[in-house]
Amino acid sequence: MNSYRPRHLSPQPPRRTRRGKRARVSRSQIWVSRIAEYAAIVVVALIIASVVRAFLMQAFWIPSGSMKETLSIGDNVLVSRLTPTVKEVHRGDVVVFQDELGWLSPPTEAAGWKKTAENTLIFVGLRPAHGDQHLIKRVIGLGGDHVQCCDDQGLLQINGVSVDEPYLAPGSNNALQPFDVVVPEGKLWVMGDNRNNSADSRAHMGAPSEAFVDENSLVGRVIAVSWPIQHWSNPNHNEVFAAVPNAY
Repeated sequence: MNSYRPRHLSPQPPRRTRRGKRARVSRSQIWVSRIAEYAAIVVVALIIASVVRAFLMQAFWIPSGSMKETLSIGDNVLVSRLTPTVKEVHRGDVVVFQDELGWLSPPTEAAGWKKTAENTLIFVGLRPAHGDQHLIKRVIGLGGDHVQCCDDQGLLQINGVSVDEPYLAPGSNNALQPFDVVVPEGKLWVMGDNRNNSADSRAHMGAPSEAFVDENSLVGRVIAVSWPIQHWSNPNHNEVFAAVPNAY
């Protein structure tokens, strides 16, 4: 005997739903989207940092004591790359330049992944560049300047005017290395503030072509000591040379 069961009471197979699957796919897409956004932000930030480093500003750390007491070993400095491409170089500027004259011994570089990681961090501006291939000194003479040492008080003379340098390290004695030079056009005569312990232009007078730094070798002008905080300062002293006339 057939029994009748109303349609609405008949057992129905469970319906398959795709909501759960769609929800899972949706969550996955959200995570992928977030990761893509974060990656894009990081890439853009690195590009901006690289552009800033290449054209506007770069950080360096000080490896030696040739600029004491103005700059100490381990100080970090910010260097404007607008000098000399956009802004002129002036007497009294503290500048960073590439060692194209061979003043330094060949550097000992890191190897393998350590070298790659270090160069990458320096390239994107997340780590100050080291000083192994660069030097930092103060510009004393510009192209055409007659620079000599010293007058009766032991002061430098530039174009016949004596210059009192308040930034020199205590005990500095200019007369330890007397000189009398005319700076070629497009070149710079540079000196360290720690005059008794600075292998600067004076130390390379034996080969005149090696004593003068080419303006094109400049990385830029130091605009500030950025670290440590207690050393924050502007190391440039252009006012010291205000009375010096232009070269004849």
